[in-house]
Amino acid sequence: MSQDIILDTQLQQTKNLAWWLYLIHGASFVFSLGAFSFIPLIINYVKRGEAAGTFVYSHHSWMIRSFWWYLAWIVVGAILWITLIGIPLAFLVWGVAWLWKAYRLLRGFIDLNNNSPVPM
Repeated sequence: MSQDIILDTQLQQTKNLAWWLYLIHGASFVFSLGAFSFIPLIINYVKRGEAAGTFVYSHHSWMIRSFWWYLAWIVVGAILWITLIGIPLAFLVWGVAWLWKAYRLLRGFIDLNNNSPVPM
């Protein structure tokens, strides 16, 4: 009985951390277009192991993948920007990347609050 309470407490703490990381990723995304998302990213990497075997593990992986794919598309947009001819396309790539990242953060946050893993 007491071991179940300890496990529930640990799961709740792990879930709360993921909740805060979604908020920090989201704040960084809104206020700096993701420039400061490396801070919660490091915490995701460090704390993901503690969530192994729970639905929260998928959320850490989701945030990590979201960060790296978003960064990749921002770099693609920057390369297009440099070419000058690709400036309109760069804006399109950045806009789609922004919408995609917003979707990923919202979807993950909602799934976390519903105590369900995000799809892999």
